[in-house]
Amino acid sequence: MADATLPTTPPVATTPPAPKTNKLGLTRQQYSGSPTTLCPGCGHDSVTSSIITACFELGIDPMQLIKMSGIGCSSKTPAYFMSQSFAFNSVHGRMPSVATGALLANKNLKCIGISGDGDTASIGIGQFMHLMRRNVPMVYIIENNGVYGLTKGQFSATADRGSKLKSGLANEFPPIDCCAIAIEMGCSFVARSFSGDNKQLVPLVKAAFSHKGTVLIDVISPCITFNNHEGSTMSYDNVRAHDIPLHEIGFVPHYEPITADFEPGTTKDIILPDGAHIRLKKLHQDYDPTNKMLALTTLAESKAKGEFATGLLYIQEGNPSYNELMQLSETPLAHMSEKELRPSPEVLEEIMRELM
Repeated sequence: MADATLPTTPPVATTPPAPKTNKLGLTRQQYSGSPTTLCPGCGHDSVTSSIITACFELGIDPMQLIKMSGIGCSSKTPAYFMSQSFAFNSVHGRMPSVATGALLANKNLKCIGISGDGDTASIGIGQFMHLMRRNVPMVYIIENNGVYGLTKGQFSATADRGSKLKSGLANEFPPIDCCAIAIEMGCSFVARSFSGDNKQLVPLVKAAFSHKGTVLIDVISPCITFNNHEGSTMSYDNVRAHDIPLHEIGFVPHYEPITADFEPGTTKDIILPDGAHIRLKKLHQDYDPTNKMLALTTLAESKAKGEFATGLLYIQEGNPSYNELMQLSETPLAHMSEKELRPSPEVLEEIMRELM
């Protein structure tokens, strides 16, 4: 008796699902950049991922964004996200001036600056302070690890007193708190986060892009090569053990409906100029980020306890931006012709008379 051949069912071809797109029709991949060259596991790469997620979900046009940086491991970060955007890598500590000039030339651009604790709190501290007081409309992110990663891990100006290097040498100098300085200098949006907490960092970055004025986000981003050992106050283990979230942060973009399904008194919504909201869910304390003195007190108390207070520390709306104070024309300077930009002989003569 011949063997019966069972009929076979041909395999069904499956089409992979189309990648998710945002309101501009772009995929998340289109917000990425070059492959990272940072140390495997570096916290800075986690910050990059949070920036990519935030910009993709907000639907920011990469061609309308400029990326600024200075010198250091952190300042390599802009190469790793939004490769279609304009970018400028300035000299050490001078990123604020370059960013200010770019935004004066084209006020229609969004700007994100990535800096480090050395680039900001050491050689660039003067430029940083003037950027904060001028309310230049940009998002300024510090990837803060307390060491100079490119020069073998010496202490930076943000290193905590008593923190130790791998060699066992302890830091004897008090740290500079960039958040406290920013608040004192008039920055109207100041936050602190942890590179390993994208649940908190992503909505902070989203909210930052909707703020009218300077935004500072100080991100504790431990250096796994030079500052992730026992005795370092900025190691992953120490930050996780001492991170005290002020509140859970959610972000409602202006192009999504704003819901009100929450118990009265449990949240605080702050309306941003473009109609977006930051939603604050109070966890451990009744924290009001519009209270400047409370923000400074919270930073001082957390420092005294060796803790990191993370979340939205301070926000103030209504301050005129630097571009408004400079009374820039409706048409960006970058879009004007040479004839429009060049003063006439009569105007130059009038200027000279005023200077006499």
